Amino acid sequence: MATGKSCSRWFAPLAALLMVVSLSGCFDKEGDQRKAFIDFLQNTVMRSGERLPTLTADQKKQFGPFVSDYAILYGYSQQVNQAMDAGLRPVVDSVNAIRVPQDYMTQREPLRQANGSLGVLSQQLQNAKTQADTSRASLKQAEDLKPVYDQAYQKVVTAPANALQPLIPAAQIFTQQLVQVGDFIAQQDTQVSFVANGIQFPTSQQASQYNSLIGPLAAQHQAFTQAWTAAVNATQ
Repeated sequence: MATGKSCSRWFAPLAALLMVVSLSGCFDKEGDQRKAFIDFLQNTVMRSGERLPTLTADQKKQFGPFVSDYAILYGYSQQVNQAMDAGLRPVVDSVNAIRVPQDYMTQREPLRQANGSLGVLSQQLQNAKTQADTSRASLKQAEDLKPVYDQAYQKVVTAPANALQPLIPAAQIFTQQLVQVGDFIAQQDTQVSFVANGIQFPTSQQASQYNSLIGPLAAQHQAFTQAWTAAVNATQ
């Protein structure tokens, strides 16, 4: 009986020792995953251009639970890329295609379509930003990770969101005005003539209407170009 009690006393501290070793191994693994993720944020995310990379299977294994932290950044980045590619670059392409007065007519339908999608695009980006902010607020990050992640979040989410906020309204105003110019020229039908990259109207009233429509374009184009440049810079 005495021997049995002695064995029990011996196994108890052994079990505790094994538990400590097991738990320590867990903490070391998480620490390694966190360090790998911090290195990835500093050397890949902060140095990447407008396209964040998709994680490889090995990276997902290396980062462990921090894959979900990266998903917040990657998800919003994808939304911004889609907005720029599908919603805003077509506007830039159509604007750049306008070189002579006839081009107001040929580009008015693409611009009309782009203008119609910009409102939806604005709401989608707003929802994506809200979702990213909510997900970020729920994160519980260690002291060594949090400042690095905050810096990456500023680059990937906050800065592009701030840049896109004035860009979409500027694009809406500009495209709407361009469409109005194109519609006006089209309404004149055969009364209008195009000469030497210019435009002529049979009456001074028509010419005055045309001039009043194109009058705001220079300032609107400047506002759009500045906002576009700021957005491109913010996503790089």
